[in-house]
Order: sequence, then structure tokens, then C-alpha cells
Amino acid sequence: MTFSDTPIDAAAAERLNEHGLRLGLVDTSDAVAFTAWLQADARGFYGPQTARREIDEQLTGTAYRRTTGVWDDTTPDASTPVATVSSWPTPLTVPGVGTVSSWAISSVTVAPTHRRRGIARALLESELRTAASLRIPLAVLTVSESTIYGRYGFAPAAMAAELTIDTRRARFTGPEASGRLHFVSLERLREQGREVMDRARLRAPGEIQLDDHLWDRLVGTAGDPKKESPQRRVVRYDDADGIAQGFVVYRVTEGEPDFTQHTVVVEYLLAATDEAYAALWRYLLEMDLVSTVSAPLRSVDEPLLWQVSDVRAVRRVPTDHLWARILDVPAALSARSYGAPGRIALDVSDPLGLAAGRFLLEIDAHGVAEVTPLAGNADLPADAAGLALTVNELAALYLGGTSAHTLLRAGRLTEFTSGAADAVAASFRSATAPWLSTWF
Repeated sequence: MTFSDTPIDAAAAERLNEHGLRLGLVDTSDAVAFTAWLQADARGFYGPQTARREIDEQLTGTAYRRTTGVWDDTTPDASTPVATVSSWPTPLTVPGVGTVSSWAISSVTVAPTHRRRGIARALLESELRTAASLRIPLAVLTVSESTIYGRYGFAPAAMAAELTIDTRRARFTGPEASGRLHFVSLERLREQGREVMDRARLRAPGEIQLDDHLWDRLVGTAGDPKKESPQRRVVRYDDADGIAQGFVVYRVTEGEPDFTQHTVVVEYLLAATDEAYAALWRYLLEMDLVSTVSAPLRSVDEPLLWQVSDVRAVRRVPTDHLWARILDVPAALSARSYGAPGRIALDVSDPLGLAAGRFLLEIDAHGVAEVTPLAGNADLPADAAGLALTVNELAALYLGGTSAHTLLRAGRLTEFTSGAADAVAASFRSATAPWLSTWF
């Protein structure tokens, strides 16, 4: 048995059955059944009927995922699910240039005709219990609506920012690059860019490993062919030794009515070295006949802000992006590195009972941690920095993107020992702001 055919959670299935609904797995080798699920997924995000080419791509590219639906057998179209969710395990980068296995959750939809029947709750709790049964330490997702997931133990773990840059003011002042820039085709990027991606994603906590389908959609070789693919251009940066170290996918929108006022929209920019990063941004900022560069889904701590002559020429709009949910506290906390040694005791509450308990986190001088569960209601060690928090706050702290100071001031943590938040903030901080560079 593989992760994709792990049995449906019995508690969630029983709950939905009481409402006349059926929870089950989709046989992704059955093209008819899988196509119906894919069309329901598109409908859930208010998309049009998915074109045949896109369906064929998804039938191939996402068939390996665990694909779940909810059916109402009393509807006229009983073969099409009224709710969907998709999931798969993927490495998540954590502080210390390491990774931990995570359960990626996507395609969470409920038809408007079936609201307020407990479907979303059943789906999400089922996913979390399934991941826990597979001994996966945490779950992650990107959200279209941020008011839903906190009740299931998720919290924002990596923020993102939309950048709008006035290139008439933002003269590039960063370092000179020793390599070269090249135009390459989308097809060449698809074939050769994965190696760059796999190196670059280890530079930022919060990045995941993209499967082939997500990679193809990112570079524009999959998806709706009518959506901007002909306008996409790719520039690759090779270092002085001729090794590809970064790339940018972008498109240019025509300035109206002034032809000198074009906007460059950065679809995706990723660099495996600081030199590649600087070279690619310089290229974008110095393009002729361009007045604006728009770059969604960037890090909240871009080095670019320190590589332009006028920081006010870069407008930033931050937002939540990657949400995380801890499922196994010892496994999750021991997988990452820490910024300072310490002895920290955590009293974690979890309404679903998946990660609740008391834990002693002992971090050595090299940032390596050992986590020991404390039996029952055992007192927290007197010589440890003690905190009480929910699983949500633990998720917010996990990648180092949120400080324990902030959560303490917000009333989201309780100190058992004076200065405990100071110790947690010092240890959990990440030298690099967590960032996820894409959606999934």
C-alpha cells in the first residue's frame, strides 16, 4: 500500500454519511472518474470547464497524488463530486539547509450547493489524521481564503510580498556579475531548469520540491495555452564557469498610451547564488522602454531592497502564503537547525489531539536539537525556558518567520519562566526569511 491508497479516515466518512454524503478515494487510473473530479476542482475555484489538453496533462501529471472526493448520490450528476482535496508527501526546506517530509494539501473545494454540512471539516481532519498515520511530521498548504485553516491547527509559516518597482527611480546599485545572461526557450528551461530549482530551494526555509506537473505549470509548458504563454520570455544566468545558476520567467505588457511605459511582470525568478540573483534583477530593472516591474510572490526580505538607489521606489504589499500544521512535535522540531543553544520546555495544546503534550527541546552549540516528550502532566524542568502555546503558534514559529516576542505581545503565548520568549526567539530565528516561491 502506498500513500495514495491509504484507506479513507473512518471517522470523517461516518460523519459525512450521517448527512447523506459519501467520502472516498478517486481511482486516478479511471480517466472518466478522474476527469469528473478535475472538473469539480476547477469549478470550486470558479474556473471554466477545463480544456481537453489540460485534462490530459493532469490525468498524467497528478495521477500519483492521493485524490479524495465527496459525492452526493441524490444529485442529477452523481458521478461528479461535490467536494475535492488532493495531497502528497514532499520535502519542505527548514532552517539549516535541510528538509523534512511534509504533507502537501491542495484542491480543497466544496460546491456552493453543499455549504454548511461539515464537509470542509471532515476533509481537512481526514487529511491530517491520514498524514499522522503515515508518520509525516507536518502538513502544509497555500490558501485562497485565510479564515478557514486556523481552526484546524494551521498558521502562516512563510509570508510573501508583491513588489511593484518604479524603474525610473530604482537605479541598480548591487554587485557586478562575472557570468552571462542568455535567452532560452521555455522548453529548454523545462528540461534543464529543475537542477537549478533543486539547488535554489534549499536556500530558503518554506520551499517545497515541485513535482513534474507543478514544474511544467510554473515554466508555462503546461496549462491553458491561451493564458499568456506566448508572451513569456526566459533569461538564464550562467556563472563564469558556464554553469546555470538562475533564471527568470517574465512577460511584458504594452504601455498605454505611451510606448515607453511598459510593465514587466515577473512570473518567476529563482537563483541558486547571490551573484545570479543580482544579475537577473539588474537585467529586469535596466530594460529599455520599461517604467514598472511587478513581481508577485516574493520574499518579505528581498536583498533587492538593498541593491537599488531609492528603496522607496519599491512598493511592498505583504501577505500570508504558506500555512503549516505540526503533526509530530519531536520529529518536526528535531528536523531543523536552531540559531542559539538552549533548553526549552513547551506545553503544546491541540484540539485535535495530534500534537498535544509537553516536550523538552535541548539544542546544542551547533544548533542540533533533541526532543523528549515529557510523560503525562509532568512538571516542566525548572532550568528550562517554559512556554505554553497552541499547535497554531508552534507552526508560526517553526520556520523562523514569526518571533516569539511578537506572539507574546499578541497574547498568543504564556511564559512559565521569565524570559522564555527571549530564549525561544533566539533559538527559532532563521538567518533567511522563510519563503515559498510558488503556489501548489
